[in-house]
Amino acid sequence: MQYFTGIDIGSTAIKIAIINEETELCAQTVVPTGSKFNENALNAYHALIRESHIDLSRIKYVVSTGYGRRLYKSADETVSEITANAVGATAVSKEHSIRTIINIGGQDSKIIQINQQGLVQNFIMNDKCAAGTGRFLEMASRNLEVDIDQMSGLHKLSQDRTLTVNSTCAVFAESEIISLLAEGHKKEEIVYGIHVSIAKRIARLAGRVKVQDDVLFDGGTAYNNGLVDALEEEFMRDFIVPGAPQITTAIGAAHMALDMCNKSRRNYSTSPRGQFI
Repeated sequence: MQYFTGIDIGSTAIKIAIINEETELCAQTVVPTGSKFNENALNAYHALIRESHIDLSRIKYVVSTGYGRRLYKSADETVSEITANAVGATAVSKEHSIRTIINIGGQDSKIIQINQQGLVQNFIMNDKCAAGTGRFLEMASRNLEVDIDQMSGLHKLSQDRTLTVNSTCAVFAESEIISLLAEGHKKEEIVYGIHVSIAKRIARLAGRVKVQDDVLFDGGTAYNNGLVDALEEEFMRDFIVPGAPQITTAIGAAHMALDMCNKSRRNYSTSPRGQFI
């Protein structure tokens, strides 16, 4: 059996996916990025190989993607996270016809349009402000003194669904959250307002491209069912959330590694130097 690896090095997390030649997902991991991109990615990769009992010599191609893709020195190829996300979305949602991807990552958010062949047609990205990203949710959870995994449950407990967080800047929103707590608002009401605020920001971003069904929502924030509910209500449509939404882009990179390896074999030169042409 041969294996192919996708490594997605984001600003907050490193995601790794290993597939076999039948495109089956064989191993996956998510670890914090930290400050040493290459070292941390390499350590996480080798730990995953050991834990999965995969023979390193059977891994035939490695593709890196994401914010820190060029800092990972052991990759055979690097690709844009936009392209890898599109390939991954198609791979993990074969029963659907994905046309739009909404990806909310640690420090940016993206809207990606893809065609029937799974190719990127257009995209828009917000990477200038933390508002509407995973980092914003982390900040909010700290101020509310709740675990970020609790926010989905708190969202569903909210009785008052009129409260909103109006600040468009993450710094000002933090002050607004503290003020709302001081005024006696319940945490679940504030969480609901935060999710609605993020959904409205994403909708404004999506207004610059044409959102078409089916819509896939991925990134680590897609584990938050409260945010999913807020987005679906704002966009007035159902979203598709893959089983492991945080590694969609890494899976896409792994599929690209398989494809690149196959193409390389077809184009292999029979010259004495044995170079790829």
